[in-house]
Amino acid sequence: MTLDVRLLREDRDRLRDGLGKRGESADVDRLVRLDEEYRRLLSESEGLKAERNARSKEIGELVRNGADDRAAGLKAEMREVSDRIKALDDQANAHKDTLDSLLLEVPNLPHPSVPGGGPEANEVVRKWGDPRGFDFQPRPHWELGEALGILDLERATKISGSGFVGLSGAGAALSRALVSFMLDRHRSNGYRELAPPYLVNAATATATGHLPKFADQLYTAERDELYLIPTAEVPIMGWHRDEILDAAVLPLRYCAYTPCFRREAGAAGRETRGMIRVHQFDKVEMVAITKPESSYEALESLTADAEAVLQALELPYRVLLLAAGDMGNASAKTYDIEAWAPGVGMWLEVSSCSNCEAYQARRAGLRFRTEGSSGTRFPHTLNGSGVALPRTIVALLENGQNADGTVTVPQALRPYLGGRGLLEPGSA
Repeated sequence: MTLDVRLLREDRDRLRDGLGKRGESADVDRLVRLDEEYRRLLSESEGLKAERNARSKEIGELVRNGADDRAAGLKAEMREVSDRIKALDDQANAHKDTLDSLLLEVPNLPHPSVPGGGPEANEVVRKWGDPRGFDFQPRPHWELGEALGILDLERATKISGSGFVGLSGAGAALSRALVSFMLDRHRSNGYRELAPPYLVNAATATATGHLPKFADQLYTAERDELYLIPTAEVPIMGWHRDEILDAAVLPLRYCAYTPCFRREAGAAGRETRGMIRVHQFDKVEMVAITKPESSYEALESLTADAEAVLQALELPYRVLLLAAGDMGNASAKTYDIEAWAPGVGMWLEVSSCSNCEAYQARRAGLRFRTEGSSGTRFPHTLNGSGVALPRTIVALLENGQNADGTVTVPQALRPYLGGRGLLEPGSA
């Protein structure tokens, strides 16, 4: 199950409008025909099953009354009915499989507050901090990292190819310090820390919307039919897959550190250098599972938790409300948080915080039940980077650089680096 099938039956215009707002197209008429034919076949099959049940009772009465010839005739008729039922069920299942497969490709519909269009329509909703002024020409992070002896792109490329990064000495310590710093903050804010698997099965990747649409961006362990995770959101969402939760436990909030693996091709120019766009990176992720009526309040809270990390690290940033055509497949509303990197002269996305509403919960078979009420409901799921490391390290190095080649460490991070306040060439 994926997008709410009631949209096909009751609100096709909303479906078309939402897809149009994203710049996406889907053959809605075909989806409607498949759904209608599936229901017609199912209805005919159920009618014949009811007839077969009634005739079975009639056959039993005839046998008890000694009317064997009449009973035999009805049995022969019912064998034909059973054959017809099987044919109808096979056709209905084929239609349902095709419909479900097509619906898996349909993205979530954007929230009414989301602007239409592509990246050009993204809106800056707020900024924090003033970009630092320099009395010298700020250097890009790859030059700083090499001069400090903490970033080794050449050896990483030798080991794995382009798009991979190697950190050593104080660089490796800085990465580890950031992970501990962020996890401690999120735990203190009420997130439960998880240490999930880094390989997931297809059902788990499908639940978050990464399959089937983005199969070409995932690294696979084909022999075992597993996928390396592109984000901790995937295994965290799989934590409660196919479960019915008690409404009393909601909201659930989780955080996790994992490496992330993505095949995404780099853009030309500055984004292909250094640590800006890589195939493997570390990230701390936040996930929330909430009741539908509180999910947009939860989105603001989740985004604020990601912003608080950057504020503590003294990094200037801006928050963008993404336009519908620039959002991820599963999202109904997304805020991107971009840190300023003066060495490359770019705003770099370090966090993306999204409300997926019930889109992922449907795919994951995740529901909740309120005590005293009948039936179950789909919760809303949210996720946000809290935050991603490579570009955060880029921003830390480039914003903290000094004319003598050293880099000043933010106060909040120093306890995680043994009190060190400065990165210097040759730092261990």
